Amino acid sequence: MAALSFLGFLVLLLPLTLLLLLYLIVRPKPVRIPIKDRHVFITGGSSGIGLALAHQAAKEGARVSILARSGEKLEEAKQSIQLATGIEVATYSADVRDFDAVKTALDEAGPVDVLVVNQGVFVPGELEVQSLDEVRLMIDVNIIGSFHMIKAALPLIKKRQNGGPASIALMSSQAGQVGIYGYTGYSASKFGLRGLAEALQQEVIADDIHVSLIFPPDTETPGLEEENKRRPRLTSIIAASSGAMKADEVAKKALDGIKSGSFIVPCNSEGFLLSIATAGLSPQRSVLMAFVEVVAAGLIRFVALCFQWNWYGSIEKWHAQGKRSGN
Repeated sequence: MAALSFLGFLVLLLPLTLLLLLYLIVRPKPVRIPIKDRHVFITGGSSGIGLALAHQAAKEGARVSILARSGEKLEEAKQSIQLATGIEVATYSADVRDFDAVKTALDEAGPVDVLVVNQGVFVPGELEVQSLDEVRLMIDVNIIGSFHMIKAALPLIKKRQNGGPASIALMSSQAGQVGIYGYTGYSASKFGLRGLAEALQQEVIADDIHVSLIFPPDTETPGLEEENKRRPRLTSIIAASSGAMKADEVAKKALDGIKSGSFIVPCNSEGFLLSIATAGLSPQRSVLMAFVEVVAAGLIRFVALCFQWNWYGSIEKWHAQGKRSGN
């Protein structure tokens, strides 16, 4: 009986000891990013997730600015937000590939408290058949455009008026956590955001600026409709298990993650598992999430290998069918 009691004590003591250790070492420390009465600047804000984020931020009392290329779409977005919330947003027409245009827009907008780097393009296709111009487009918009936005915004974020904690949020993708057939160029551009975000967080933490990296799944936007017309059939087979979310749902998850200062922001249960599987050396503010990552890492790795087994099985079957049909 005494042996059983001692065993029970050890079973309880080990997780408590781990929790205490994690409390001591987890960095950065937890933070709350206020949204009300603060300036939220969103790129790609005229449609999709960016527009939904603008609606959410405006509803929460933020002063919202949105940037996109199309002046016509920006005006439509401005009217829809004002109609829904009664709040007038500022709009800026610029291409994120043009640093001077981006800097001019941000200088006009003034000090920024929350920057959401949301712009993105996606052209699916196998690398062998995809044009390099399409690959360059994704790299230029998704990666270089993000550098342009952050580089131009940093001085303005540091000049924020109320001095509270600020945020820089980057919109990645679940394709920025795991590579998928037909997403070669896109995954490369979204994986790159992770390296940017991890290094940037170390550079700006002393200025009370907190970086969030958001990983939405397929999202029901006009962009997804165009993607589905082009993406390879094998891509659809492999990605069949992953459902699409609505832009409003992603926007709410994203804004909640920004407000909590979370570095990794998953948007659904699949994304939550991916965040554990790919935690690596990313910062983690939550002691409980750090505990889950440490304890569940081995099991999640096994689950990931099962997914890989299924994906490569689908690829082998696809090519075997192609050979039988003479293609």
